[in-house]
Amino acid sequence: MDKVVATAAEAVADIGHGASLAVGGFGLCGIPHVLIQALLELGSGELESVSNNCGVDEAGLGMLLGARRIRRAIGSYVGENREFARQYLGGELELELTPQGTLAERLRAGGSGIPAFYTPAGVGTMIAEGGLPWRYNSDGSIAVASPPKETREFNGQLYVLEEGIVTDFALVRAARGDRHGNLSYDASARNFNPLCAMAGRITIAEVEQLVEPGELDPEQVHTPGVFVQRVVEVGEAGKLIEKRTVREQSDPGVAGAGQGSEQGGQQESAG
Repeated sequence: MDKVVATAAEAVADIGHGASLAVGGFGLCGIPHVLIQALLELGSGELESVSNNCGVDEAGLGMLLGARRIRRAIGSYVGENREFARQYLGGELELELTPQGTLAERLRAGGSGIPAFYTPAGVGTMIAEGGLPWRYNSDGSIAVASPPKETREFNGQLYVLEEGIVTDFALVRAARGDRHGNLSYDASARNFNPLCAMAGRITIAEVEQLVEPGELDPEQVHTPGVFVQRVVEVGEAGKLIEKRTVREQSDPGVAGAGQGSEQGGQQESAG
């Protein structure tokens, strides 16, 4: 029952060439940065990633993109990453864009053993009708386009059939985890992590704090240990700030300046 491994390198050692990965996080919030770094150092390539987005330039999954390790990506948001856009538009990367809620449900369905489901999201668009550019040729023409999906009417409304997602591995990050693999996330860092944890055949969790079984409040267990195969403790490593903003200090000569304010305070967009 003890699922703890000593290092991130040991945890990802069997992620081979061509593996598919569900990766938690939203932007740089709650991303398994240490495991991604270990995978980068391992050298596996031709990977298929399933994640809300593909990190940013030189951080998160953006590190694997920059090293040309990702062949195909399934995601719902591709902003904040110039290298991603360059590779996609240049025909070097295949991309399957999926509505964010649909992506979340596809991961949950896959983890629950549900092969497919109907949703109204995407009906009447290229999501359902096909033709979305999955991969371009180097000259800008479409090399691979999305196929049309099955639609069906229920109670007078059309729905499109979406398939559940199951991946070879899942990489997630939690605030706390125990030796049995039970995980607890903090606030917005929870995001896609529980869903990705469900979808992986082998789920690897990096945790900031490792506790003993029984120490986690059962009401705060967001991912039960049955979904997790490996746990590695990483401390605070890999907590990055996506966008840093610093406001100007108040003029100390102005009456009341600094009272009830945070001079020189900064806002962090990633946790």
